Amino acid sequence: MTAPEQGPVPVPEPARFAPEYPIRTERLLLRPIATADAVAMHVYKSDPDAVRYVPYPPLELADVEQRIATTWSNTRFTKEGDAVSLAVEERASGALVGDVVLFWRSENDRSGEVGYIFDPRATGRGYATEAVDALLALGFDGLGLHRIVARLDERNTSSARVAERLGFRREARFVESEWFKDEWTTLLVYALLGDEWRGRRGRR
Repeated sequence: MTAPEQGPVPVPEPARFAPEYPIRTERLLLRPIATADAVAMHVYKSDPDAVRYVPYPPLELADVEQRIATTWSNTRFTKEGDAVSLAVEERASGALVGDVVLFWRSENDRSGEVGYIFDPRATGRGYATEAVDALLALGFDGLGLHRIVARLDERNTSSARVAERLGFRREARFVESEWFKDEWTTLLVYALLGDEWRGRRGRR
């Protein structure tokens, strides 16, 4: 007796998560990047010091506009590999102070990665820490991630301080591991688990 022939195994639909915007914190709004943000965003994305450790050179206004229309326009997660970039706006003034990004790196491993860049004129106020904490909520509670990492150039001490304030642990240091912007770069990897993040929030 032979087993009955089976049809194709159904492939489950990919997880889908569409956050509700804007995401509100005590002092900030995180929202989709809009065309109207281009001029304000160009101010810091054209600053060589501000973009020193991000994976693009100083941008022209046309470059910013093009990325807003394409790469930075996604607002939801539909599959592994998706990224959502969000503008960070100061609630009191409505001013754009920076932008953040959450990458969905692996569906199987439930892993993600965060990135962030802020206008130098807005530094020193704790905005990056506040915004990235909201991004972690998006990843852990919204998307259901288990682990989120931040990969930083070792010289980027301000970004490292943000990660450490949020409870990330430094897990690796790769000495001169990447050829980045015409020089060898030492990479630091910080990581945080969802349970660690929730425990830290509970203690606060």
